[in-house]
Amino acid sequence: MDDIDLELGAEDEHGGFDTQALVQLQQQHEQIERSLHGASSSSALSLQEAAQQEQQDKDHQQGQQQAPRKKKVVKKWRDEWADTYKWAYVALQEGSPRIFCRVCKEFGRKHRRNPYGNEGSRNMQMSALEEHNNSLLHKEALRLQAASRDKGHGMLERPVYIKALLSRTSESIIEGVARRDPNEAEFIQAVHEVVHTLEPVLTKYPQYAHVLERLLEPECIIIFRVPWMDDKGEIHVNRGFRVNFCQALGPYKGGLRFHPSVNLSIIKFLAFDQTLKHSLTPLNLGGARGGSDFDPKGKSDNEVLRFCQSFMEELYRHIKAHQDVFTGDIGVNSREVGYLFGQYRRLTGHFDLSSAGWASRNIRSIATAATGYGLVYFAKFLLADLNKDLRGLRCVVSGSGKVAIHALEKLINFGAVPVTVSDSKSYLLDDDGFDNIKLALIKEIKFQRKSLREYTKRYSKARFYEDAKPWGEKCDLAFPCATQNEINHSDALALVNAGCQVLIEGSDMPCTTEAAEVIRKAGIFIAPSKAANAGGVAITDLEAMQNSSCIQLSAETIDAQLQEFVRTMYLKCLGVANEYGFPRGAPESLVYGANIASFLRVAQALLEQGCV
Repeated sequence: MDDIDLELGAEDEHGGFDTQALVQLQQQHEQIERSLHGASSSSALSLQEAAQQEQQDKDHQQGQQQAPRKKKVVKKWRDEWADTYKWAYVALQEGSPRIFCRVCKEFGRKHRRNPYGNEGSRNMQMSALEEHNNSLLHKEALRLQAASRDKGHGMLERPVYIKALLSRTSESIIEGVARRDPNEAEFIQAVHEVVHTLEPVLTKYPQYAHVLERLLEPECIIIFRVPWMDDKGEIHVNRGFRVNFCQALGPYKGGLRFHPSVNLSIIKFLAFDQTLKHSLTPLNLGGARGGSDFDPKGKSDNEVLRFCQSFMEELYRHIKAHQDVFTGDIGVNSREVGYLFGQYRRLTGHFDLSSAGWASRNIRSIATAATGYGLVYFAKFLLADLNKDLRGLRCVVSGSGKVAIHALEKLINFGAVPVTVSDSKSYLLDDDGFDNIKLALIKEIKFQRKSLREYTKRYSKARFYEDAKPWGEKCDLAFPCATQNEINHSDALALVNAGCQVLIEGSDMPCTTEAAEVIRKAGIFIAPSKAANAGGVAITDLEAMQNSSCIQLSAETIDAQLQEFVRTMYLKCLGVANEYGFPRGAPESLVYGANIASFLRVAQALLEQGCV
């Protein structure tokens, strides 16, 4: 409890008493006491001295009546305040006591305008924090913290991080999205991360704020049911999605994902990310994504075929070669793409190669590998700027799909030492590192849809960990290639302690908000997914060229053009970041550069087309 001096004047006393009457009564009482005392000691005091003393007493009483009286009190928190402000606590900041938020570890004026700053009264600080407590950002932080606890992670040692925004404009944009779609956590997270990095642009070009608000609302959302029959004759119904986010730069294009976790929030965030990813490239493509909560794992070929045919019976109405083009993603591999294309051809009577992500064998082969290869090429260029080389560096890779497998393949070719792969619930560690022979075994295990534990039967030194992630293993580079938010706060701390120096994002938005903050503060270099995993996007141009000319390009030619594409993307990110005050060599420069460069291109297109 804090001692506070309260100045009380006559108007501060209780309204039920006459203050002047009390003062007069007190004066009369004191005069009587003095007269009685004077009778007993009249020999000691003369009449003149008594009169002087009386006059001094009167002057003293009048002075006391005019000056405000100070009363020492102890401010006590009321019982109801303990519940209302349980999110607040008092701590020292630069030697002065401040009232902080338990969730954000920020004090009052950080969240709202406070005319008295930190020197204002406690009531002013508390008022500022109360406004923050009612804000949508703070409520979202509480929701994420509760979700972390529900998933068994326990309460975080530090609170969920909310990045302090520098302008009211940015804050209002994010709060507008959260207010419109309060249950779409992944989409809100993606918007928050992008808008924060666009702060320098909005400061320099305030007119782009309206463009950004327009961009954050998808142009078209399609949700449909997908009934299908299993091998036992039972009918199942799944939900299908297609989100066409922005067509300002060209026809929509984006992958389909078949996974139980798929929902509208995830598809929207992926489509938004795809829009910016295409904008970062020189290609004229818009952004879209789609999929279903169908799980192809454990299903027979006939069951997958029936599902894909049912899915395409609705989707074909919305895709065309120059309108919307789909490709593969998690759970949609060559088998699924083939089934989908076959049904599309039967329903439309058209053999539009590019409309269904179909291409020649060479293109399909290198396109499948392009994203994983592109990750390693991007890491190579980043390390070159740090005067390092991939050879001999220990790498931790998550996932075991096509992105992770081809990243492993290219890492091995460059002489790096990849030591892990993972699936949804476990990971495999080989401290000696994988080579081409070991990688062939992993490919065979995945092709047969078996557990990675099978690897340890041939290589006994390898270890298999159930219900664990590989981020605590000692490493120089980390390649998250599984899914969104696969690295949480504790995983990020483990990565830092494991000695990680560079994070190459193979999956879209692989880090939670709090994990990204831990990595940022640790000074780990980040290669953002918009640039690092855009290798697959690069093949799109070559795919269109082959489809229109019927010319077969060699795998070597395609791979050489992929390297040049990634190098151009890397230099573009660095150049834009430097232009906006993030110099080469800063750990976050590529993140800012990728987001700013991609937004500026699509925003300019929207302005030129009069869409805002």
